[in-house]
Amino acid sequence: MIALVSLFCAVSTDNLIEIRDVSFAYGSREILKGINLNAPRGKVIAIMGGSGSGKTTLLRLIGGQLRPTQGEVSMDGQIIHQLGNDELYKIRRKMGMLFQFGALFTDMSVFDNVAFQMREHTDLSEEMIRDLVLMKLHAVGLRGAHELMPHELSGGMARRVALARAVALDPQLIMYDEPFAGLDPISLGVIGNLIRRMTDALGLTSILVTHDIHESLKIVDYVYFISNGVVEAEGTPEEILASKLPFVHQFTHAEEDGPVPFHYPAPDYASDLALIKMAGK
Repeated sequence: MIALVSLFCAVSTDNLIEIRDVSFAYGSREILKGINLNAPRGKVIAIMGGSGSGKTTLLRLIGGQLRPTQGEVSMDGQIIHQLGNDELYKIRRKMGMLFQFGALFTDMSVFDNVAFQMREHTDLSEEMIRDLVLMKLHAVGLRGAHELMPHELSGGMARRVALARAVALDPQLIMYDEPFAGLDPISLGVIGNLIRRMTDALGLTSILVTHDIHESLKIVDYVYFISNGVVEAEGTPEEILASKLPFVHQFTHAEEDGPVPFHYPAPDYASDLALIKMAGK
């Protein structure tokens, strides 16, 4: 019995993030319906699905911005929505976030964007902060751009600065909200490789919300597909690509028609035309 308990505890602690039977609704509009999801330590997890399926809502639940209607969201054994403000702010320091399109502070230089959290949450000297900022920027290939302003950066460069900022405090978890949106093929490949390399080098847990099938499946360890508020499918990249489930197949192969229809619901086309002709008489 002791051995079984020890084994269970070891398996449980392998997951940095655990989402158990989580439902969430905006008023009467139900978004998530009993979601179960794990994010193991040191792994890259992708959350995929159509627009409005609740992917970004999941990130907000993990970050404590929202509270589930039912179920539990935990990080490192702590249930997020049961924490008081002080405990919530403390655990958020173990999280990094890369927002869609970077969301850099537009009136701060690249250097000051990355230094912001260090100045806000630590008592480090400016000399130490300088060394750490240049180290983070060097990791994303932009040490030489530390004096530039955000408006002087390309989209890919801005995303890389945002990644350096996200790892500024050496978090345990980084969440990415559409990290590949709007990038050219070169920048897209660079960001994907950086996500994978940083996860491995720093022992992070990474959660990606993304629509980009091909780039994501190159770098992730496991995928959750969300549709109609539930986990429609899950598996390794190889299992997802081989899936015969209609929604997953349509999504991964970018098919025009399927469970997500091309045509918005409408009356029979011939009947509509007949009504138009009758109205014209």
